[in-house]
Parts: sequence; structure tokens; C-alpha cells
Amino acid sequence: MHIVFSGSIAYDYLMTFPGYFKDFIHPEKMESLSLSFLVDSMTRQRGGIAPNIAYTYALLGGRPVVLGTAGEDFGDYRQWLETHGVDTSAIKQIPGKMTASFFANTDKANLQIASFYPGAMAHAAELRLADLPHRPDLVVISPDDPTAMHERIRECVAAGIPYLYDPSQQLARVSVEDIREGIDGAQMIVVNDYEAHLIEERTTLTEADMVRHGKTLIVTRGKAGATIYADGQRWDIPVFPEVVIVDPTGTGDAFRGGLLRGLALGLSWELCGLMGALAATYCLEQNGTQNHSFTPAEFVSRFREVFDDCGALNVILNGK
Repeated sequence: MHIVFSGSIAYDYLMTFPGYFKDFIHPEKMESLSLSFLVDSMTRQRGGIAPNIAYTYALLGGRPVVLGTAGEDFGDYRQWLETHGVDTSAIKQIPGKMTASFFANTDKANLQIASFYPGAMAHAAELRLADLPHRPDLVVISPDDPTAMHERIRECVAAGIPYLYDPSQQLARVSVEDIREGIDGAQMIVVNDYEAHLIEERTTLTEADMVRHGKTLIVTRGKAGATIYADGQRWDIPVFPEVVIVDPTGTGDAFRGGLLRGLALGLSWELCGLMGALAATYCLEQNGTQNHSFTPAEFVSRFREVFDDCGALNVILNGK
């Protein structure tokens, strides 16, 4: 299965402030607010939804294609992705722009002051699926510039290309009409339980409504695992036990990467979900969204410590 992952590409700049923001922000002085915080650490993490999902997919032996836009500072990131099996040939670097960046400063109370710079992401709508050398079997439409998401949906519908709709944090920005259009044309929909509630709040469509319309619906539920509705059936997927909890950021993306790799290999929905659960746990045990790692053999061995795949995961070991 040839899957194209369309979505944001970004850097995350994460800082820590060794004090409390509340000690420096005075409500009575808001009209003259001007603050600068001396931080004691800063890290730059590779991020963006599309490469996050593709990274885990590639760890499991796939060769995913990422479709998106990045800036002049993308060189090292491109090399990282290629080294880890991700095809970056469809990522366009925009001259004079920097890669989309998220800047977050967190204090001792875990309160956060953050800014987001869209940068090159604002050009994502300039890309076209039709310009790719090979027609995708599936397009993953994940959070991106809203116009780009809208265009990608229409491209898929017009060309008859199945797509997975993963609106995530852009649910708050895109119009109700765009959400409905994305759901109506999708073969699969993936959201977390909060996002499912937000869809219902904005469109009146419940989980049951989406399933009733013949959609494959996958809802991640944090510590409660995930639910897969497909082919008239329901599977409740448990979480995979972790060794240590370090950082939950990116676990949803890792889940999607594991699940989609199982789908590409022709495995059952239950096994796809369980692969997603283990991939999410690998991510949970590390800082950052692309700092977890495993070989296919290590993944299968750990999977079999908890679940019985009846030999089905041998397809991963065979490198297909």
C-alpha cells in the first residue's frame, strides 16, 4: 500500500523557566505589559504531524511519503527523516521562509506561554497530489494550513483517492462546512475522544452517526485505550503497559503510525490497533515525538510479551 502523509512540518522549541509566571504578571498592569524571562534550558525537537506519523510508520519497515512545505532551515531535518526511512521528495522548501515553529516556555507550575509561527506551512496549499510520481492508495490528511487541508480533501474526492481524515487541533479553526466535507468524503476518520466531542458540538455528528454512514472510525481515549469501528464491528483496544512515563506528546501520532503500518500489511483491525498501542507506548517512554526507536524484531518481540498475534506479525520480520 502506497500511503502519502500530508500535514504540517515543524520545529518545537521548548524552554523551561525556573520560576512562576504568576509572580511577574500583574493584572492591574496589563496595559503596559512587557516581560522577558531568562530560561535555564532550551531544546529544539523535530515535529509536525505528518513526519511524526511517518517516522513511526518507517520504523516498522514502511517507506512513507510526506507531502508538505518546510523552510530554508529544513536541511538537517530532511536528512534525519531520510536516514530513518521517510521519503521526503514531496517536501518543498520555500525560499525566504523558515519552517513552521512552536515556541513554548514552561514554568515550575507547568503553566505555559507559547507562540506559533506558521512560516513555510502557509504555502502548503500550493502542493498538488497530481504532481506526485505515483498515485497514492491512501492519503492521510492531518493538521496543516486550513486551505491546504481543504484542497487536499477536494483533490482526493475528485480523483477517487481514499483518504484518512485526521483534523486534530485544526477542528477549532476550520469551518463547520469544511469539517462535514472532510468527514463525508473520508474512508477513515481518526480523532481522540475530546475531538470526537468537539465534532459533535460543532456539527451534531456523533460517533454513532459517523459509523452509521459507513465510515471507519478510530477514537483514541488516552489511558482507556482506543476504539475501532470498522466493517460493522467494534474493537476496544487496550493500552500497552509502559516501563516508564516520560512525555505523552506525540503518542497519538505514534499510534496512527503503528496502526497504518498494520493496515498496509493487510493485518486485522484488532492487530492494527494493538500495533498502534505499542507504538504509542514507545513514544510515551521518551521525550519528543521522534526520539523513540526500535527495530521490527524488537517491536514484534515486545508485542508478543503481552499479546498473541498467532504468527501474523511475522510479515513485519519478513520486511514486506
